[in-house]
Amino acid sequence: MSSEETIYSEDLAGIVVGDTGISDVQGDSGILSYRGIDIAEMVGTPFLHSVWMVLFGEWPTEQEKSRLKAFMCRHASLTHDDIDLLEKVTRDLHPMLMLQGMVPLLRLPKENTLDVNPDAEQGLFLAAKIAGLIAAHYRLSQNKSILQPVPGKLFHENFLTMFHGSAPTEEQRRMLDAAQILQMEHSYNAGTFAGRVCASTLAPIQSCISASIGTLFGKLHGGADQAALEMAMQIGSPEKAEAYVKDCLTNKVKIMGMGHREYRTVDPRAKILKPMAMELCRDDESKNLLATLVAVEEACQQAFAANGKEIWANVEFYKGAVFHSLDIPTPYFTAMFAMARVYGYIAHFLEFRRDSRLIRPRARYTGHPVGTRSKSAA
Repeated sequence: MSSEETIYSEDLAGIVVGDTGISDVQGDSGILSYRGIDIAEMVGTPFLHSVWMVLFGEWPTEQEKSRLKAFMCRHASLTHDDIDLLEKVTRDLHPMLMLQGMVPLLRLPKENTLDVNPDAEQGLFLAAKIAGLIAAHYRLSQNKSILQPVPGKLFHENFLTMFHGSAPTEEQRRMLDAAQILQMEHSYNAGTFAGRVCASTLAPIQSCISASIGTLFGKLHGGADQAALEMAMQIGSPEKAEAYVKDCLTNKVKIMGMGHREYRTVDPRAKILKPMAMELCRDDESKNLLATLVAVEEACQQAFAANGKEIWANVEFYKGAVFHSLDIPTPYFTAMFAMARVYGYIAHFLEFRRDSRLIRPRARYTGHPVGTRSKSAA
């Protein structure tokens, strides 16, 4: 292909760069599916069963369910070496930077106990550790002792107990299951694609997950959940939302969590998460924050409608309200995202490694032509 025929796109928008059978994002119609299962149906399944489906494309057998549950509980427990490493991290370091740095330092197990692809087992080991690291990092930041998971309990029941020091209600555990399933996988998003680029060099899975986590941290990607709720806190009340939106639009300030790069209609995940947030946010502070977010979305929609356009909140917009109602501090929102999306990263690593090629795009040179500059005088 000649240089004149080369497709040019600074952001790869609309450029197909690979095949995947993991998830399907149909942006024009607002449909998301995992392995051919609509996201609305997937949300009703147990969390670790959904993990297995995303990774392997089939539901786990009873034996696989039992082994996976025990495996994830065992490895969510931090070893003395894990804790020694974590204690060297400053207490005020953002949880996402902690995860990006800690994941490549974890010692991977040498034995296989799940009877799956060794890369898949290593990925699941890292996913379990991420949950343990998030809870432990928070406990240390509060000068509290690190807690370990209890065998037999459900994965997110253990996580919330390790995080807060008290067991969640069944409703809280169910809400966290649903929120995490909703954000487990989303095709070639920026974080996943960064991981695939890393995997194309034949880097190990822990390097690929670390690269994906670093990419997820950005406000234009996973960090929008923290930014959206902090925006609602800054606005203060629903009555002030319209003025805030007008000011942002006048000054061309991006409103985090509004709109989505892929969806031209309602984000199907937000369609599920918004009523969940309304159900869960019952205390006065949470209800006020949620009402403020709703008012921001409505003000944005009115402003865009005046120009003949539509805009909708994405999954990040209301997810923060759910996490806030679970007493998760805002700096940990994106880490919670990473705790769910890591399974998508693992699935893509496994899929890509079956037939990988080095990802090496071309750049269009815009500097000085060769031969037009001479060396500076000695």
